[in-house]
Amino acid sequence: MSPDALTHGHVFLAPGHERSERRTWAVIWLCGLMMIAEIVGGTMFGSVALVADGLHMSTHAGALLIAALAYTYARRHATDPRFSFGTGKLGDLAGFTSAIILAMIALLIGYEAVSRLLSPVPIDFGQAIPIAILGLGVNVASAWLLSGGDHGHRHGHGHSHGGADGEDEIRRVDTLWGPLALEVYEDGVPPRFRLRSGPGTDEPASAWMGASVETLRPDGSRQVFRFIDRGDYLESVDEIPEPHEFAAHLTLSRGGLEEAHELTFQEHDHDQGAPEAKTHRDNNFRAALVHVIADAAVSVLVIAGLILARQFGWLWIDPLVGVVGAVVIANWSFGLIRDTGAILLDMNADRSLAKRIREALEVDGDRLTDLHLWRLGPGHLGAIVSVSTPAMHDESFYRAKLNRFGALSHVTVEVRPIRPNA
Repeated sequence: MSPDALTHGHVFLAPGHERSERRTWAVIWLCGLMMIAEIVGGTMFGSVALVADGLHMSTHAGALLIAALAYTYARRHATDPRFSFGTGKLGDLAGFTSAIILAMIALLIGYEAVSRLLSPVPIDFGQAIPIAILGLGVNVASAWLLSGGDHGHRHGHGHSHGGADGEDEIRRVDTLWGPLALEVYEDGVPPRFRLRSGPGTDEPASAWMGASVETLRPDGSRQVFRFIDRGDYLESVDEIPEPHEFAAHLTLSRGGLEEAHELTFQEHDHDQGAPEAKTHRDNNFRAALVHVIADAAVSVLVIAGLILARQFGWLWIDPLVGVVGAVVIANWSFGLIRDTGAILLDMNADRSLAKRIREALEVDGDRLTDLHLWRLGPGHLGAIVSVSTPAMHDESFYRAKLNRFGALSHVTVEVRPIRPNA
């Protein structure tokens, strides 16, 4: 048995972890600079409203700082053995914390709005409207920086094999030089193998210039795939013929060292549907984006309310808009608390996947007696499986069956033989 059969990695970060980290820090710098400009400008020109908006921007930047620090800490400690299941759930903890802050902001906005409904105060429209427009501009820019012009989704994939973002076509490999991901890539192009560096690996996969894959299909046919350097990844020269169901022998060599990994790819039923989006959702990034969108939504409501109040003298509409904004933010906050709290409490991450695991294992008299399925990080699930069987199968037999579920990143299998009655 090879050494890597006895060990496995615990890096359970999202594929776009470092990209999301960079974008979050960029938004923090934008909010920080705007905060300083508003406070200094308001102090110099005697604008209390401008100072107040600057202080509000500081709470906004503080909430985003939680997300950024969580990204940085999770990345730096991704391979720290003190974390039994890695640092993938740190983003969910940060998201939960941000959701609590968001709920507190909603309460403060609601309290202030109700107070002004009961005791109206004069509004300086000349200052309030430009500041609200400025705040909206900052939030639109922040949302653009966070999204980076895309949402991490893959489009134009005419032939899916199941799994969100082709997850079932990706096999993660822990090597002597860090984690790698071997993928059957066919997003708008002929299917080929792609070999990429995983989270926590500082150099591109092109460092493994000795990579090759040999496939063994159920009919006994074999094919060897050589790789060429594409910059950020290695790609096989030859296309992969259909169907994509085979055992793959991955060989890596570097600096005189060589190691091999046995992987399995299976053709998937096209009517199974993708795993729940929550399994792959980055709740840390989601929390940062919700902060920005919530602020932008409130800015739009405030601008509309201020214009109506100035035009028709409806001073009551400004605090009413505040109440509506507080309700909207509270609703988003509740959704974040519910989803991240469930992950932190290790609730079943994907009931549909649990059902499919049961269907895959309960054949030929085998019975699934225990199944625990929980989220380790965005796109990474852990599973503990206990099977009672009348056959002489070992745990590797059931691991091979579970290889079809690409989201399973950490699997523990227990086999209990059913002994016939004497």
